[in-house]
Amino acid sequence: MKRIEELDFLKGMFILLVIVFHLVYIGDTYPYAKRLVYTFHIPAFFMISGYLMKVDKKSLAFLKSMVWIMIPYIVMEAGYVVMSSVLPVRERVDVLSGTLLLDKIFVHPMGPYWYLHTLVVCGMAYFVVNRLKSYMEVYAMLLVLALVYALLSYGCGLIAAPSALYFMIGVVLSQSGISFLSFFRASWLSLVPFAWLAAYPDNLNRFSIAGLLITYLSVSLFLAVFKVLPVRIRTAGCYIGEHSLLLLLFSPVFTMLVKPLVGVLSFEPTGILFLFVALLIAVSGSFFIAWIMDLLNISRFFFGKRKILKPFIRQ
Repeated sequence: MKRIEELDFLKGMFILLVIVFHLVYIGDTYPYAKRLVYTFHIPAFFMISGYLMKVDKKSLAFLKSMVWIMIPYIVMEAGYVVMSSVLPVRERVDVLSGTLLLDKIFVHPMGPYWYLHTLVVCGMAYFVVNRLKSYMEVYAMLLVLALVYALLSYGCGLIAAPSALYFMIGVVLSQSGISFLSFFRASWLSLVPFAWLAAYPDNLNRFSIAGLLITYLSVSLFLAVFKVLPVRIRTAGCYIGEHSLLLLLFSPVFTMLVKPLVGVLSFEPTGILFLFVALLIAVSGSFFIAWIMDLLNISRFFFGKRKILKPFIRQ
């Protein structure tokens, strides 16, 4: 399947926003901006993931794709939980035990890796329910899937309802045969309602009509930006988007390591210089880890691929 450049670009922009607001100093300095970005960046990721999820694969092929999300997730989540028991982080683990570790990995993830846990749970449920299409209409299958997500959210507490909702939106678009880019129209006019909605704190709730609109409008705006950017910048954004999994996995290591730079760069009072320096370190550091893994031939044990870094092709 040919990659859709616009979706890669969107993933690239949203993963950069994820990294920016994983920087504690930036989140604390700009709390309103953090609330706004958290209203749309992860929801947009879930919509794209639901839209692109390939559930028509043979069972073995699909399960294999889920396994190679779970393996890096388990490694990094376990590492995060262990480190949270010894480092002064916000989600501190007071007493580390095997039971707690298993709970955090498989039931109640903590830290930045919860997205992958939810992605696998939503994906597996979608794959299983999709098999019912042979016995019922698509709309009925979608209704069953929505009920399953409601059960997993409210009955089991395994996933968050807002995340399931946005993943479901992507699934509905895909199953209805509606192109993502025809539903989300690129338009600079989206800036006006986006700014109006963003101005009111009560709207910054992703599990609300306002949150849905903000997410829609943010995607529309980024698609408009995509159209006017120089080709080289667009290519770089798409390349980052193609490797969003790498950045999600490895960037938290660097967002913790760069904390001392806050003092070093304190001569610039807005924190913007720190933001750009820290972002550069987090992105380049993540790619460096991936390059080392490819060089040492261990990517196949972690990602199921001989090479995880794709060649950068200039356009």
